Amino acid sequence: MLVAVVTLFPELFQTFLATSFVGRAVEAGALKVHLEPLRQHGLGKHLSVDDTPYGGGSGMVMRPDCVLAGVEAAERALGVERATQRVLLTPQGQRFEQGRAAELAREHSVVLVCGRYEGFDERVRLFMDAELSIGDFVLTGGEVPAMCVIEATIRHLPGVLGNAESISEESFSPLCSGRLEYPQFTRPANFRGHEVPAILLSGDHGKVARWRQQQSLERTQARRPDLLAKRGGGADQ
Repeated sequence: MLVAVVTLFPELFQTFLATSFVGRAVEAGALKVHLEPLRQHGLGKHLSVDDTPYGGGSGMVMRPDCVLAGVEAAERALGVERATQRVLLTPQGQRFEQGRAAELAREHSVVLVCGRYEGFDERVRLFMDAELSIGDFVLTGGEVPAMCVIEATIRHLPGVLGNAESISEESFSPLCSGRLEYPQFTRPANFRGHEVPAILLSGDHGKVARWRQQQSLERTQARRPDLLAKRGGGADQ
């Protein structure tokens, strides 16, 4: 998978791209990442990529000419004429969820554009394929959301995780019917007076499976009832 990140702060990604399974994916060739320094496409002595908003207002707005120059340079660095997905990272975007991560993993090339300041000139959106947000809150920039998108997406690439089944039965996965994952336990069997549920020690795989399904439902009802509402609720949804 080819990924480019257009950012004012490429140095923020260096450790991230060299650590844990993200680093292993890069080393194995499953993931190629190019970091495009947006400042290189700035204007004037100070290489400015922002300007004051027309109509007045506080803050600065990212210029469309600088942003698109960065996107197109990133695509050239990836060796593609145009990325199959150009993604703007912004609080105004569609909520990034597990299903979207799986969709992005099937793309050949993705360019992630990180915002700063008061946001983008509206015309930037005319050249994008998607806008994504990681939640209903505002960050100083799009770099952390870009890392979230990369990590969530590449978990769906073949061979990236040591155990491919680990994504099939986790929160939001199809086998969990889009619900939260059931509780997990490991040794010791007794930790400070708290016992592992006896059913998990029973060896009865059928009972364990039913228990996990019920726990998944109850946990979702308690913590994320919105997930059940989206699917119509119920244990067998």
